Amino acid sequence: MKRREFIRYLADHECVLSREAGKYSIFKNSANGQEVPVTRHNEIAEFTVKKICRSLGIEPPH
Repeated sequence: MKRREFIRYLADHECVLSREAGKYSIFKNSANGQEVPVTRHNEIAEFTVKKICRSLGIEPPH
């Protein structure tokens, strides 16, 4: 999945950019307070997308 699309998906599910750290952007789910790093690669593997969504407590994209 393209990173740009995934960031848009996270924003649609109440996740906001918390801070930038090294090679990662840290996103926070404003509903439950969970934070997770998202790599800055142009392409993010499907299993990584699912893992990030699970960590944030949101449904992964189909």
